[in-house]
Amino acid sequence: MTITLRIVLIAVCGLTCWYTLRKIRKSQMRIEDSLFFILLSFGLAGISIFPQVAEFFSELLGIFSPANFVFLAVIFLLMMKVFTLTLRYSQLEEKLKRFVQRFAIEEEKWRDGEEMQKYSKKNGEERNKKASTKESDRGGGQRLISGMSPVPVHPLIWVRG
Repeated sequence: MTITLRIVLIAVCGLTCWYTLRKIRKSQMRIEDSLFFILLSFGLAGISIFPQVAEFFSELLGIFSPANFVFLAVIFLLMMKVFTLTLRYSQLEEKLKRFVQRFAIEEEKWRDGEEMQKYSKKNGEERNKKASTKESDRGGGQRLISGMSPVPVHPLIWVRG
């Protein structure tokens, strides 16, 4: 491995660690997600400081040069990272699908309940009007006053109406 490649690897590793730590401090990246990049940077820095490790593994695997081994190892690690991210993405997509389905069912139940409430409220008011007119026709009784009662607009939102 040439000295230029080693210097470039060390510089890129330093910049990667600095950028990753900056993103963590700004709360733009979770620590669990950043560990991969920090460990990869330290690993590449170790290989660039101690090139004998890369030479040993390149000879062991029959790779022509240590630089090719480093590139192959990085490509392999990045492919593994993409695979794990794809698994996580699939799991989150499935969770989101189930959540949306549950939410739609709950919203439909709520709407059905609201329709029933409107219907029963409307019929109840008609009965109350009939009862109050009968009382007033007899010359006594109390008139029903409809007060301000909370009415659900959404399962989480209530208005006075």
